[in-house]
Amino acid sequence: MGEERAAPTGLHRIYAYTAILAVVLLPLEYLLLKLDPRPLTSILDLAFWGFLATWVLNTKVNLPLKASISQLFIVLLATLLVFPLWVPPLIAFFFYFNSRIIKDRKYPLYADLFNRLQNAIAIGLGALAYYFIESILGLWAPTNGTALGSLIAISMAGILLFFANIALVSYMVALYTETPLSRVWQTNFSWLSLSYLVLTPVALLLARLYTADPPVLGGWGGWSVLLFLVPLYYARFHWDEYVKLKDAFEQTVETLMATIDAKDPHTRQHSERVAAIALDLAKAAGLDAVDREKIRLGARVHDIGKIAIPDQILFKPGKLTEEEYDRIKKHTVIGEALLKGASLFREILPIVRHHHERWDGKGYPDGLPGEKTHLWARIVALADAYEAMTAGRPYRAAKSPEEALQEVLDNAAKQFDPKLVELFHELWQKDPVWRDREVFLRKYSQQPSWLESSQPSSEGQDSKTSSKPS
Repeated sequence: MGEERAAPTGLHRIYAYTAILAVVLLPLEYLLLKLDPRPLTSILDLAFWGFLATWVLNTKVNLPLKASISQLFIVLLATLLVFPLWVPPLIAFFFYFNSRIIKDRKYPLYADLFNRLQNAIAIGLGALAYYFIESILGLWAPTNGTALGSLIAISMAGILLFFANIALVSYMVALYTETPLSRVWQTNFSWLSLSYLVLTPVALLLARLYTADPPVLGGWGGWSVLLFLVPLYYARFHWDEYVKLKDAFEQTVETLMATIDAKDPHTRQHSERVAAIALDLAKAAGLDAVDREKIRLGARVHDIGKIAIPDQILFKPGKLTEEEYDRIKKHTVIGEALLKGASLFREILPIVRHHHERWDGKGYPDGLPGEKTHLWARIVALADAYEAMTAGRPYRAAKSPEEALQEVLDNAAKQFDPKLVELFHELWQKDPVWRDREVFLRKYSQQPSWLESSQPSSEGQDSKTSSKPS
């Protein structure tokens, strides 16, 4: 069951959207009560299924773009067959318990309310689908339902529940991150939609196990349901491992970058600062959260090709020979070759290959002028150059932030995209933490080592003024 889990920037839109959901839930619940006015007969049944809802919710899997997914939908679908149709939305609303609200004092209460509302509305719409499909088939469950009719109805309810839930969450994530809905779907939910829908009939089995007479196990249907939750948990484990594998792969590469660049104190936390600058610049350029995350990753690994450059060349204190300079320039092509086999890095290859191209076409490795270079690469190129100029090298003193800014301005439409230079200038004047390198290093020096201590070196040179990569 999709869930939003972040803090937004446009709170007024979030509040308005949440209020609309609250208004929608009340008449939906009233309609379900009219369609199925059967009373609730067992508080123990309600407590048991409420406990299951809370448990599966807190075994959720975190996703990119400030969302998560759980198997709450299976429990809620099963309650359609156990209770009157007006009860499942109440279970979704009142038994929604996210442990983060206790563990994290900054977790916003409106996010908790939104998640309660969207889950209740999603299962409410699923209940409507279940009722009308059963009615069309002439098999309305409280009187003369059959296994086949229930399977068809619960499957249709599951489809509607899935799309309602994902649509409601995706729209909220889109509001939070200013990301198009299609990108939210592609990034967060497209890969798990098949397994989500395939698991829908499991809800029918859980309900049948719970209501079986006589009980299948131990004299109470709940034991059978709890036993069946073991393989269900491992289905969730598959989702979790998928997400963790992607994270671990990225972390491994970042750790490799930290190891490479820890050799040179002049490049301490270089790629982290490049990423910070690039993220701000990408946001100012109007790129959405999905693109910004890819730019961040590209900035972190842009110099990975230097793993193949000998240390005596890479850290040579004096002027490079022409042959040595040609050797070091190959790190862009080498980096692309190293990463192109991994699907996670496929979209950021233009950053790795082209972060030393120039607006006037005098860069390397391909000499691409202007907009023939990918926008992401042009963003990282500017960020990389500014960081390198303010970092210094054994053969060149570091520039002050003001001097580096002036050089960036002087090289607009020469080395750098002039529109990006304008945005960079506006950002610089707001005094971001990355403007002064020492301020940035002090702030991030105590962060977790693999994440905040990676230090890929940079080559943000102007070929007109420098004879050696920075």
